[in-house]
Amino acid sequence: MEAATALSAAHDALAFQLSPAVARPSASYSRICCRRLPVGIGKANQILKNASRSTQPSSTGKITGVNAVVLGEALASEDDELVFPNDDFSRQALVPSLEKYLEMYKWSVEDPAGFWSGIASQFYWKQKWGQPVFSENFDFRKGNIKIEWFRGGITNICYNCLDRNVESGNGDKIAIYWEPNDPGSQDSLTYSQLLQSVCQLANYLKDKGVKKGDAVVIYLPMIMELPIAMLACARIGALHSVVFAGFSAESLAQRIVDSKPKIVITCNAVNRGSKVITLIDIVDAALIESAKTGISVDLCLTYENKSAMKRESTKWQEGRDVWWQDVVPKYPTTCEVEWVDAEDPLFLLYTSGSTGKPKGVLHTTGGYMVYTATTFKYAFDYKPSDIYWCTADCGWITGHSYVTYGPLLNGATVVIFEGAAPTLVRSLIRAGVEYVTRYPRKSLRVLASAGEPINPSTWRWLFNVVGDSRCPISDTWWQTETGGCMITPLPGAWPQKPGSATFPFFGIQPVIVNEKGAEIEGECSGYLCVKSSWPGAFRTLYGDHERYETTYFKPFPGYYFSGDGCRRDKDGYYWLTGRVDDVINVSGRRIGTEEVESALVSHPQCAEAAVVGIEHEVKGQGVYAFVTLVEGVSYSEELRKSLILTVRNKIGAFAAPDKIHWAPDLPKTRSGKIMRRILRKIASRQLHELGDTSTLADPNVVEQLIALADR
Repeated sequence: MEAATALSAAHDALAFQLSPAVARPSASYSRICCRRLPVGIGKANQILKNASRSTQPSSTGKITGVNAVVLGEALASEDDELVFPNDDFSRQALVPSLEKYLEMYKWSVEDPAGFWSGIASQFYWKQKWGQPVFSENFDFRKGNIKIEWFRGGITNICYNCLDRNVESGNGDKIAIYWEPNDPGSQDSLTYSQLLQSVCQLANYLKDKGVKKGDAVVIYLPMIMELPIAMLACARIGALHSVVFAGFSAESLAQRIVDSKPKIVITCNAVNRGSKVITLIDIVDAALIESAKTGISVDLCLTYENKSAMKRESTKWQEGRDVWWQDVVPKYPTTCEVEWVDAEDPLFLLYTSGSTGKPKGVLHTTGGYMVYTATTFKYAFDYKPSDIYWCTADCGWITGHSYVTYGPLLNGATVVIFEGAAPTLVRSLIRAGVEYVTRYPRKSLRVLASAGEPINPSTWRWLFNVVGDSRCPISDTWWQTETGGCMITPLPGAWPQKPGSATFPFFGIQPVIVNEKGAEIEGECSGYLCVKSSWPGAFRTLYGDHERYETTYFKPFPGYYFSGDGCRRDKDGYYWLTGRVDDVINVSGRRIGTEEVESALVSHPQCAEAAVVGIEHEVKGQGVYAFVTLVEGVSYSEELRKSLILTVRNKIGAFAAPDKIHWAPDLPKTRSGKIMRRILRKIASRQLHELGDTSTLADPNVVEQLIALADR
């Protein structure tokens, strides 16, 4: 527990799994047999063949034939391209080798119905699904886009998260540890206690007329009542829509108008670092705004967060606002389950589009349950003795899949944190290693990240400093729309390349296509698509199936288009290069912003960088770089030239930044996403078009950047 709560910053949704004891054995890696490999893994087995350490002393940490180190035996240097798991970790891993992975992967893509049915059968179903196990259409030319899994299967995800664990004898196991913003008032809930709390809220919601299919908007910070509210909605078949408690009243109103909820659940205020955010005031403003469009909400269930604000200081609207503590505890601690079809809606989660209103991503029950549980288990190599900490807020998909549903479906113990949660490893890099090394980290077993790709230099820092070179890093790629990890390392199964998401998860068939939609084989770069469906895929955009088809399936007929660029290297490893609208076309050459950012961050005095494209009268587009320096380093003309030279040396002269904009910090959401939309406006001096900045973790960053624009 100490190691998890001590770290003060980490990558977006950085997840920690802790084990009671961690060994440091010697390592070697055996050869695997040649076999037919799935597309995209091509030459991966050659790495293993070239990396036998049978003649190497076990303590050297180096492998002959390749620039590589072994987990737990040496630090990863900038020259090391591979990090191998050691024998002991692999032996205990759920997937202990590339060969085992290939066996399971082959089954998952050649017989997806059989593969996923076997996994789904491990959960409780009131009634088993019918045939076929799944049906899909990814080609709009053949009719409406459709994805269905386990249709006819009757289940409930709350029952599988809670009741099933209690009935199996784990009722006294801690389900949630809660760490408050201010240390000293920690709390926890066992699985039995969590079930009782969920049932009380579920009974209250039913008593107030919420029924299967109704929507409930949840605008709560990271207190235990947030997952309780999610699970209570799921228990009675209601559709929950969690809105991140950092969104503005306008953004909240948009989501209320779109989802038309029966009830809004919130709290009066929250401590975020040293600030007190009065959430009930934001809700008031949002409900006034939504009422102007004809969407009224008559009940606002409000949790009194005493550490932030007492109820007597809370602005209150009689007849609409009700204190959670006054009503919910009066209800019974048992509640009948509403059994739902696998394809019945589970939740809405709004994600920003490049244009227009936010998109209401709709996930259904059965497929999401099976997929998020499975990805949690294998991508993070979950063990029942682990304590798991994911820093993501439940207002984002990572908080849904890997704070609430994925862990609880596996009977895990989860840590959630109320305050300003860590978001970026690069924040730690900037501050210095002493903020990490002052605390013991021997209990850390697996590190994981999602969101912004971490470049090789940052990856190595996380591996060397935070993980003491003995913790594998599951650097995952996935999206709100996918429900769970899509391309991810499996700890213990194969060597990792710093900065690469490595290989596809079971059942996922990624393809890289060119601008004409033709699949590209071997080493290449292009647009990342997925062919064939997977259980966790979202089914539609709420109330706008046409936009769903247009955005995700029409750009490349027959494929799900991720919107991301990707390259596959000579060994078959996948590297995410950022959103395709984050590609800069410099004098006819396409360069991903992530590639330039990675080059900049490799400079020893650069802590973080964000790159956008700007109009250039000669080159078409120029490269504009926002650069955050390591703590204590001063801005200078010499440093600016050195940074530009670093990019020229690592990528080429064409990619050299035309402008270095010094940035004490970057505009980010609470989940750690850099708001490049705002950076583009600052870079192009369209300062009157910045839009809503209230969703940022620190809106003051924008003013700082504007002030430094011409420095």
